[in-house]
Amino acid sequence: MRIKKGDTVQVLSGKHRGKRGQVMRAMPKAGKVVVEGANMAKRHTKPRGATMQGGIIDKDMPLPVSSVAIVCPGCGEPSRVGIRFDEQGRKLRVCRKCGTDLP
Repeated sequence: MRIKKGDTVQVLSGKHRGKRGQVMRAMPKAGKVVVEGANMAKRHTKPRGATMQGGIIDKDMPLPVSSVAIVCPGCGEPSRVGIRFDEQGRKLRVCRKCGTDLP
């Protein structure tokens, strides 16, 4: 999986198509990511202890990684991620549209 926590992504399919947000959590084994502000669900929670308040809470739910694309900081458009190796042999993520390195 080439999308990591902290990346800015755009949702490609579903009811939240076109929405952009940061990846809050990446789950490589499940092939899912949690994007801030996308795929929200209402959860009815019970108050737990003295500090936790109960009620209806909006919760970010996981999306399949195949339905999001990383937004390149160079060209500003959603694109796929490529891999290239630097001089020391380390892997670097690269934008497939413009060729710039991704952080």
